[in-house]
Amino acid sequence: MSDVLRRSLVACCLVGGGLLISGRALPAAGPFNASGLGLDSGKPIAVNADSFLADLKGETGTYTGNVIVTQGEVRLHADEVTVLAPGGRAQRMEAKGHVIVDSPSGQAVGDNGIYDVAAQNLKLTGHVVLTQDANVMRGSELQVSMATGIATLSAAPQAPGEAPGRVQGLFVPAQKPEAAPSPAPATAPAQTPVAP
Repeated sequence: MSDVLRRSLVACCLVGGGLLISGRALPAAGPFNASGLGLDSGKPIAVNADSFLADLKGETGTYTGNVIVTQGEVRLHADEVTVLAPGGRAQRMEAKGHVIVDSPSGQAVGDNGIYDVAAQNLKLTGHVVLTQDANVMRGSELQVSMATGIATLSAAPQAPGEAPGRVQGLFVPAQKPEAAPSPAPATAPAQTPVAP
C-alpha cells in the first residue's frame, strides 16, 4: 500500500470521519434527466458520519451512522457507505440502508446503492422511488450512466420464476396559473327619483 494512502486513511481516522476527498464523482441520480444532475466531478466530496473505520490492508474506508456525502449540489444519505480505494483512488462506493440521493433535478431513494467511479455508473436497488416535483416513478432497480445520461428503471419479479414486474409512474402536468378575476365594470350609482 502506498505511503500516501496510509497517511490519508490515518488522517481520516484522526479527523473523526469528516473527510474531503478530491476524487471523482459522487453517486447521484436525477429521476428523469440523468444528464442534468447538477454533478460537478471537479468539486471535492465531503463525507460526514457518526463513525469511520479504515481497513489499511484492504484499502477501504467505511462510514457508518447517518452518513451524508456531498459534492457540489448533490447529496447522498445512507446508513453506511464503504469506499474502495486501491492505490489511494476511490474506485467504488457502496451505500447501504435508506439510501437517498438529492440533486437539483429531483430525488432517488433505494435500499442500497453502488457507484462505480471509473465507469461512472450508479445502481440503486430495493424499493426504488424517483421523484421530481409532483412526478413519481417506482421500481426495484435503477441504473444510471453518468457518461451517457441514460437511466433505466426496472422491476423485479414478484416471486422467483415469474416474469419481471412492472415499473410505475405518475406524471402530473404543469398547472397553468389561474388568471385573477376581472373587476366588474364600474356603473354609475342609481339615482333615486325625487318627489315633486
